[in-house]
Amino acid sequence: MVIEQTLLEGVLLFVPRVFSDDRGSFFESFNHRAFEEAIGHAVEFVQDNESVSHLNVLRGLHFQLPPKTQGKLVRVVKGSVLDVAVDLRKNSSTFGKHVAVNLSAENKKQLWIPPGFAHGFLSLEEGTIFNYKCTDYYAPETECTIQWNDPDLEINWGIKSPIISAKDQDSLLFHTFDSPF
Repeated sequence: MVIEQTLLEGVLLFVPRVFSDDRGSFFESFNHRAFEEAIGHAVEFVQDNESVSHLNVLRGLHFQLPPKTQGKLVRVVKGSVLDVAVDLRKNSSTFGKHVAVNLSAENKKQLWIPPGFAHGFLSLEEGTIFNYKCTDYYAPETECTIQWNDPDLEINWGIKSPIISAKDQDSLLFHTFDSPF
């Protein structure tokens, strides 16, 4: 597995080695020891989530506040997404910056988004299946959302009118968010 550091410190892209032959293909989708070595500390995943999204569905930018912060290891099982992480760590040199990565069933890449980042994705294909491992349980009382199209974040989603939930429509502007991270 090849591990690439993104422009945001701590956000890592995992690119697996895929072995293909006339029968099909095989790859190791997760190795706990290699993962912990890459991120530099112990982690326990306690919840796996999976969503199925129509073309042009945008989910995010979501995160949980302390003490229920979540790290997420995300990947696409079917289809493809534009996956985005936004740095919410106020003392970081990349505070308010983002990274956008194409994840697909074809490229099998995975993105690690540590606690202290908002996360969202845009489904680029009909029926996209998105899977993520979380380091803490879902806690709705600590959940927050930053507007997907916040002008201060300058995220180029490549779409002007995605399909979004009512919850995501009623979200915070980045400049109004007092980050606890």
